[in-house]
Amino acid sequence: MEEQNISIDINTGKLLEWLISRRHCNKDWHANILVIREKINNAIQDMPAHNGIAKLLSGAYINYFHCLKIIEILKETEADTKNVFGRYGSQRMKDWQEIVRAYEKDNVYLAEIAQIFIRNVNYEVPSTKKQIQKLEQLQTELTKKEAEYKKSENTARSEFNLLCKQLGIQGHQIKQELAEKIKELPEIYEKIGKKVKLIEKAVEFYCSFVNYTLGRQHDGGCVPMLKHVIDKGNTTTYQWIYGEPPLSITEPSLNICSENDDSEKKKDEDIDNGGIDFGEISLNEGDANLGDDVNLDAGEEIDWGDGNVEVPAENIDYNISLEESGIVVEAAGHEGGTATGTEAYTVLDNPSTRNDFINQLFELEAFFKLRLFELKGNDSVNFLSFSQLSDSSSILQHSTLESTQTMLDNVQLVLSEILDTKVQYLHNIKHSTRYVDVLVASLKQKLSLIDKMIASQKIVRQKRDDAEEQANALRPLLQLVIQRTKELQTQIEQDISKRYKNRAVHLTGGISNL
Repeated sequence: MEEQNISIDINTGKLLEWLISRRHCNKDWHANILVIREKINNAIQDMPAHNGIAKLLSGAYINYFHCLKIIEILKETEADTKNVFGRYGSQRMKDWQEIVRAYEKDNVYLAEIAQIFIRNVNYEVPSTKKQIQKLEQLQTELTKKEAEYKKSENTARSEFNLLCKQLGIQGHQIKQELAEKIKELPEIYEKIGKKVKLIEKAVEFYCSFVNYTLGRQHDGGCVPMLKHVIDKGNTTTYQWIYGEPPLSITEPSLNICSENDDSEKKKDEDIDNGGIDFGEISLNEGDANLGDDVNLDAGEEIDWGDGNVEVPAENIDYNISLEESGIVVEAAGHEGGTATGTEAYTVLDNPSTRNDFINQLFELEAFFKLRLFELKGNDSVNFLSFSQLSDSSSILQHSTLESTQTMLDNVQLVLSEILDTKVQYLHNIKHSTRYVDVLVASLKQKLSLIDKMIASQKIVRQKRDDAEEQANALRPLLQLVIQRTKELQTQIEQDISKRYKNRAVHLTGGISNL
């Protein structure tokens, strides 16, 4: 095989070492290149206006091949300075020709472009690619984070809307809306009081069963609160305690401050209320004489007047009615009394009597569940149960599985009404200021979380857009570096090929592997 056909393969990382070892370049080429770079910087300061030159000088590291192109352009722009001997009188042309000669001396240009090529292949291109990948990865992470913030926002908004729906409010002026919703409680309790009529048979059955089991009347009475509501409705606690309705009712005022009241209250707390200033007390001339008639230091006695004042009998009118005198004589007991404080609440509204009402409903529910379990048992248990009730009242003897199930359903219906989420919320709001504060704080916290998540999404979205913008700016720069590196590879291969009788030269591990 002829030597002409044998290619020369040079590893990119060892290109510069290969050129020095083959004596194409000197080891001290760095010292020469510094002088050339200084000349290039001086020559750039005086350049003609030309698009080609501007393109070469824009953001590129000027090397030997750029200088050759600049000289070709100057041959056109400086043509009028050419003399009869073919030399140019232009200082620009002379400067650049001198730079090219300095480059060609000891093949300094070859060492420089080899170093540029190695740096681009090993550092510039991989670094730019890695930077773009990091920015793309950052965009993906920020997109996921934005989705998480959006999910948290939706969750907080759903919880806020659900709680507002349960409370029946819009959620704009929370405390004011809660104070308005509390006004619905009397109507709600009135409906529940009417539905309690449905469990009248259940209460009668339960009381008969308890009395039959004890063999006597229950001392405290069975489920007295349920009986009271069935017989008299949702009366005041006053009537439950004293057995008669009050003449007037004065419920405690609601202690729910609006958001504006809270701010005013906070301002009032900041005011220093030290001592009370009554102003400056002065005595006028008339008041100054008040002390002249009484001398306490003198030890004189004070004349209190004579206690035995005789009033003529004819001046006394004995025919004064009680109404005219303003004296009110109450009847015996509590008739005509005023229900105040907790006694003014209805039994379903008063926390203590309400708890009794609910507990007695649970008592009924447990009884009928057990009774239903017994009726659904085997025949021997049913026979024993019915035989034990053979001498009981008719309501116990005629009970069936269907009637027991109906009574249990009615009890559970009333329970579901009184334990409804909205009813419990409104009840707690009315009777607990702390509960209102906690509830309002919880709602405001969810609103604050929603605002925070929206702001976080905006920040993350901005960061993602910035990362995308940076990646988009790096991509054309990467393509430009790759393109110029390929040009350098071709120029180096051709230059070395000329030195070895045009043998094929291949730079392995170059830009083609990136």
